[in-house]
Amino acid sequence: MGVMRIGHISIKVMDMAASVKHYENVVGMKTTHTDAEGNVYLKCWDEWDKYSVILTPSDQAGFNHVAYKVERDSDLDALAERIGAHGIAVEHLAAGSLPDCGRMLRFAMPSGHEMRLFAQKECVGTDVGSTNPDPWPDDVRGAGAHWLDHCLLMCEFDPANGINKVAENTRFFIEALNFFQTEQITVGPDGAFQLASFLSHSSKPHDIAFVGGERAGLHHLSFFLDSWHDILKAGDIMAKNRVRIDVAPTRHGLTRGETIYFFDPSGNRNETFAGLGYQAQRDKPVVTWTEDQAGRSIFYHTGVLEESFTTVCT
Repeated sequence: MGVMRIGHISIKVMDMAASVKHYENVVGMKTTHTDAEGNVYLKCWDEWDKYSVILTPSDQAGFNHVAYKVERDSDLDALAERIGAHGIAVEHLAAGSLPDCGRMLRFAMPSGHEMRLFAQKECVGTDVGSTNPDPWPDDVRGAGAHWLDHCLLMCEFDPANGINKVAENTRFFIEALNFFQTEQITVGPDGAFQLASFLSHSSKPHDIAFVGGERAGLHHLSFFLDSWHDILKAGDIMAKNRVRIDVAPTRHGLTRGETIYFFDPSGNRNETFAGLGYQAQRDKPVVTWTEDQAGRSIFYHTGVLEESFTTVCT
């Protein structure tokens, strides 16, 4: 029973035409649907469900919700009970509340971020199909992202006043949703406060992550690439398209992932992420990065953590 993987993320954008161009020509996604309200739905070439990113028109950038797919429709009822047992209100949304998607649970994480769970979405297949497939399609554009991999959410963190939504989210995801923790950053006396937490429901180093800050928001949405070479190529594509790069190609200590961070035209931070890092398993000891090594945990090569990386979110 339970969560399988990230299903989609919905974000706000201020210039829809520029945003669609970015996610198609830079990230490498394809538009699969546009609804009557002007929301645009996109997928990557190696995804089989109809969409993984929803762009909604707005006067500001930001986060709407993140949705995770569960194995069976009946899992939704069991999970609704477990979520409710944690004192969190659950709203049941009928099938079709989002295009081509089955019924959903909607609720707020302890951090206040909206989350949804669903079991069914129209399967349109990958761009290479399921019978004798080639390793990639001939019409790959931009960075050629394989799939939406994860998201990192900023959570309110003020331990002096007893506030740590990173820790609260972590407990909720483990106890109610059956995720497990892979890595963390701890700060304060004897590492008493959990500043960042990485959680998985698969063999990946993380399916979602949380980091502490002044307020709740979206830190980034991340797309998977094959290799370090693909990360470098993505950087070239961003430069050709005059994309604002936040962090040039480097490696994380956390997850061991290879990465480049950049912004969409509205200011939502994106990441292209390569390398599976390690095989995450429930019995693997949690990796802890201490406060004195926090910079190296994020940017392993330099060990220098720019303040904007942990303060800028949408």
